[in-house]
Amino acid sequence: MTESNGSAAPERTEEMPAWEKRFRAPRVSLPDWAEDAPDRSLFVSNATGTYELYAWERATGEQRQVTNRANGTTDGVLSPDGAWIWWFDDKDGDEFGVWRRQPFEGGEDELATPGLDPSYPAGLALGRDGRTAVVGRSTDEDGTTIHVARTGEPPFELYRHRESAGVGDLSHDGRLIAVEHTEHGDAMHSALRVLRPDGTTVAELDDTEGGTRELGLEVLGFAPVDGDTRLLIGHQRRGRWEPLVWDVASGTQTDLALDLPGDVSAEWYPDGSGLLIVHSFEARSELFRYDFSGGGLEKVPTPAGTVSGATARPDGSVEYLWSSAAQPPTVRSTAGGTVLDPPGMKSPGSVPVEDVWVEGPGGRIHALVQKPAGATGPLPTVFDIHGGPTWHDSDAFAAAPAAWVDHGYAVIRVNYRGSTGYGRAWTDALKVRVGLIELEDIEAVRQWAVSSGLADPARLILTGGSWGGYLTLLGLGLQPDAWALGIAAVPVADYVTAYHDEMEALKAMDRTLLGGTPEEVPDRFEASSPLTYVDQVTAPVYISAGVNDPRCPIRQIDNYVKRLEQRGAEHEVYRYDAGHGSLVVDERIKQVRLELDFAERHLGVSGR
Repeated sequence: MTESNGSAAPERTEEMPAWEKRFRAPRVSLPDWAEDAPDRSLFVSNATGTYELYAWERATGEQRQVTNRANGTTDGVLSPDGAWIWWFDDKDGDEFGVWRRQPFEGGEDELATPGLDPSYPAGLALGRDGRTAVVGRSTDEDGTTIHVARTGEPPFELYRHRESAGVGDLSHDGRLIAVEHTEHGDAMHSALRVLRPDGTTVAELDDTEGGTRELGLEVLGFAPVDGDTRLLIGHQRRGRWEPLVWDVASGTQTDLALDLPGDVSAEWYPDGSGLLIVHSFEARSELFRYDFSGGGLEKVPTPAGTVSGATARPDGSVEYLWSSAAQPPTVRSTAGGTVLDPPGMKSPGSVPVEDVWVEGPGGRIHALVQKPAGATGPLPTVFDIHGGPTWHDSDAFAAAPAAWVDHGYAVIRVNYRGSTGYGRAWTDALKVRVGLIELEDIEAVRQWAVSSGLADPARLILTGGSWGGYLTLLGLGLQPDAWALGIAAVPVADYVTAYHDEMEALKAMDRTLLGGTPEEVPDRFEASSPLTYVDQVTAPVYISAGVNDPRCPIRQIDNYVKRLEQRGAEHEVYRYDAGHGSLVVDERIKQVRLELDFAERHLGVSGR
């Protein structure tokens, strides 16, 4: 057994390998822009080697680093008037903290909402008046609270409930506040409530099916026009996410009924005349404009791949963050060219992804496969399992899978039941038999990979982060003969202890998934916990964990590791000083290098 503590890797002088360049190459997020000052923008970049917030004055081209913290900063919001940058200040990645703000032009940070104690964030909406904020907070003691905070006045509590909730949006004129809540106890499917700033209720919307709450709603935004009471929301009434327009004053619902097969999200064009539509289907995405006057869809040209974010600008152009498995991300505009092109080294590309469909116990499973160019099987193969679980892998650029490919491995990513993008029934299928459902799908794809000749059955690695790390540890115990190696990052390892130590919003999600608390449904928690099966693990195990992680806390990982130690099972543990992952580039590179070295020592794959 080997243990080590986190520290940044030293600067290397030899030629940098392609996989490392992918991590070090400067990246930028899709810029957010101020509604009433659209030349002012805010984005995230790793230009300094740590992901931080940057202000961008488009008219002059000037860019300025806003935050500078040892463990990085990514949570920031630009006020509608462009005067202030709000950013969330936690401690070393523990996600528990306060909002601070800084003038757009630069200056001292100040506490943005005096009178509100530290908490986990539960949404934020800023008013166009420059002095109003709607602040969502979550704590173990209070559940969720939402406050209205105005400059120079004490915060006013607008909402409180034990179950999870969050700020949806604040109307353009500041008179209406949309809240997503799960007062019914189903954290996977929110209901909506619209309130006035004094706390009185304007409207409610709560989708049900057969007397049970199994259909979710989400806030997509109020119309960007003063006095307009239309709220754009997402619904699941036809088995997938689609948008509709709800006039909260009249109660009228306008179902757009778009003829698109996948999940659809949307945002308003700045003048309120139409919607920018993002359609995600079978691991790829595309953009459309929906015009209210004609009711039709107009394709917004984008390359084949994945649009990770998009926004419509006041001039009618669309900016979007695009990538594919083979091509690194870029921020593009329909007006032409690249929106932001950071200086410095450029990220090497990777190999394209291939689509595979495998018949599984719950229906067809979509898997994405990458392998070294020209390679023929059977190959050492990495099953890289995504987190979430309500997420999905797509034809998008990812540096870690590309690193495995560089070292001679095939990489398979499985959109198991529980993944988004394949309909509501597919996403909701994991409830009650948590973890077990997902492993059934992963096993079906594993059998295909071996029988097709792609994967070497003696050199199969199961790996993933967060929920993917959880499934890795669970799979090593439940399917010990299937895997030669396991590599789990920030995993759930002891489900009962994880429940008691994790942040409140995740407690609510676990109660929804498993049907109650560990005391109420002990058998379900036991059946879904990796700790239950730790004595069946035979493969060498590598675990990495952030010591400040509020999502997969360190104590439950330590419990699992102690059981491995008691058995004398082969394992290595790496702990680092951050939360649920790191925002420091050197630290990310170090973690990937440790994983590659672990695999090489046990499987003898020398890499390139």
